Amino acid sequence: MKFKQIALACFIPTLLLNSTAFAAQTQKPNILLIVADDLGFSDTEPFGGEIHTPNLKKLATQGAVLSNFYAGPTCSVTRSMLLTGNDNHQAGIGSMSEFLQPEQKGKLGYEGRLNDKVITIAEVLKQNGYATFMAGKWHLGGTPESIPSARGFSNSFALLQGGAAHFDSSPMFPGNYKARYLNNGKEEALPEKFYSSDFYTDKMISYLKDHREKNQPFFAYLAYTAPHWPLQAPDQYLKKYEHAYTEGYDKIREARFKKLLKLGVIPANAKINDPLLGVFKNWNQLNAQQKAEQVKTMQVYAAMIDNLDHNIGRVLNYLQSTKDLDNTVVLFMSDNGAESASPESLGTTEDKEGIAAWVNENFDNRLENMGKKGSYVTLGPQWAQVASTPLPYFKSFLADGGIHVPAIIRYPKMVKANSVQKNLLHVSDFVPTVLELTETTRPTTNGNQTLIPMQGQSFISVFKGKTLPERAIGWEFNNKKSLYKGDWSIRFEEPPYGTGQWELYNRKDDPTLKQSIATQYPKKLNELVKDWEAYAQRVGVVSAPVRYRYGQMNCFYGKCIGPEEIKNLSNP
Repeated sequence: MKFKQIALACFIPTLLLNSTAFAAQTQKPNILLIVADDLGFSDTEPFGGEIHTPNLKKLATQGAVLSNFYAGPTCSVTRSMLLTGNDNHQAGIGSMSEFLQPEQKGKLGYEGRLNDKVITIAEVLKQNGYATFMAGKWHLGGTPESIPSARGFSNSFALLQGGAAHFDSSPMFPGNYKARYLNNGKEEALPEKFYSSDFYTDKMISYLKDHREKNQPFFAYLAYTAPHWPLQAPDQYLKKYEHAYTEGYDKIREARFKKLLKLGVIPANAKINDPLLGVFKNWNQLNAQQKAEQVKTMQVYAAMIDNLDHNIGRVLNYLQSTKDLDNTVVLFMSDNGAESASPESLGTTEDKEGIAAWVNENFDNRLENMGKKGSYVTLGPQWAQVASTPLPYFKSFLADGGIHVPAIIRYPKMVKANSVQKNLLHVSDFVPTVLELTETTRPTTNGNQTLIPMQGQSFISVFKGKTLPERAIGWEFNNKKSLYKGDWSIRFEEPPYGTGQWELYNRKDDPTLKQSIATQYPKKLNELVKDWEAYAQRVGVVSAPVRYRYGQMNCFYGKCIGPEEIKNLSNP
């Protein structure tokens, strides 16, 4: 008996010590990163939209709208910065892998996949005791060393490419573009019953459930492919919107703009910037068939976003049920602006009709089948511009509509509920912020490689009432150039989207960048141009001629516009 008492006395302090250590570990915050694909600035309720998004509205009510949050102009560009804290040119996605040019291939930063000069937040957190999960779109490489399971994710189900159909694995492009899905690094076919947003959510919740007993903090990356084209949605969601959007572009745009002002998401002196005004047919110039097609297109898009919101709610509700939500940093964002492409504007400059013929031959786009399995619907430039309200342009552009994205953060221990955070934040700031919150140190080397220092900086201080120090943030994508510094920004884009010269804007006086003031402030322009040149040299920008339509050309019912290199392409 005496021996048992001594043994128990020795055991209890050890047990208490282990429990204390365990409790300290489990108090580390979880991280839930939710990324929508090609969602426009004003598409959701917290950002002025009419689409039914109650879960995002609730998230914003419980957290903060990030009204001044910037990403990259396209999917993989943003994701490379989001997961590493580095500029995309440093991380290996100097340009999208699908469109690397001969001048860029083989150059550092243009590997077309995450390179070994950067490390992902999943790799860092996994090395520091976190469980790491990923479900959805990867788009950061398909080589063995660049897939999710090789870049820090202990559990992952990933679409490797930039997109695919939402009901099956039909590809977005003809030729060698087969959709590939990996389950923990091994190729896997999709189940017979599949819808992308539903399936990725199921996977994520299963990961969270399976690892709950392990009592580890987690990093969960939920990378939806909605509402990326081809636009498709389940029937019950299509039905919800079957009478919507008959009023056309302008009334939807104006209603969103008024709501944005009322919510305080945009400054009171903001004005709608619609650079397509007078370029393409307006609503009243469309014939009855064209109007019907445009109405149905927007209905499908809205249905996808509604379903996306439902699935986000499923994850948040699960975390609420396990009492993990308040200890979880939730960041929701879009990877870039809304997508303007249509089949005519997809492909290389050698494709005289883009991929329109392939779409017509292989998909059923009759009005009654639009948005269903077997259809191939794209949003097009006019609705994409509405989705960007009040910002100019959309995905692939360095104008604000391409890079100024909706974002919401929830973390009650840090973020004041029902607030609007107006500091300029950049997608590369996410990793430094997570590192500070989790008290984790990013290594300076990974294996035998010395890592490039991060570009981003933690934004925790802004939730303590501070303002981030002024900094110059640069972008480059396919010869488009931009830089933000304080209240000022510069942009360079070729006609017809720009002047072919550097433009200068004051973001405080002109929040939607309607009027260049380059001639009035030549010294300020010169200062920012030098800042951009220093940025380009630091990250290793390699310029190359434009040789494809995607992101360069926009087409709408018989008219196409694009830069000098492709302006002579025949109109569809």
